[in-house]
Amino acid sequence: LQKVEHLKLLPPVGYFDMLALLRSCSLVLSDSGGLQEEVTAPSIGKSIIVLRTSTERPEAVEAGYAKVMGFDATAIHEEMLHLAGRGRPSQEHPYGTGDAARKIVDVLEGFLEK
Repeated sequence: LQKVEHLKLLPPVGYFDMLALLRSCSLVLSDSGGLQEEVTAPSIGKSIIVLRTSTERPEAVEAGYAKVMGFDATAIHEEMLHLAGRGRPSQEHPYGTGDAARKIVDVLEGFLEK
């Protein structure tokens, strides 16, 4: 796999490095549940092929960000080719739009005004 052009195998990286990598990649392949959530973030918006037979994040699958593929190498390769040129999934972000902090502050300010 190390000889495959356009494919990078990496050792574990820190959170902020991972976010930078997610922003710059075309497609993610992983068995990580956390990455299934991160790819749906408005600032990232990438597709992920889940290298497992099930997921605890069905919202990411339903929204079109994640596809559970198991371990069939041929099927995974075909899906990679299909998704690589697709670009950003068009569905809403299933875990929010990145404005939760602003909404919390607005609610707290509302309490302070009373």
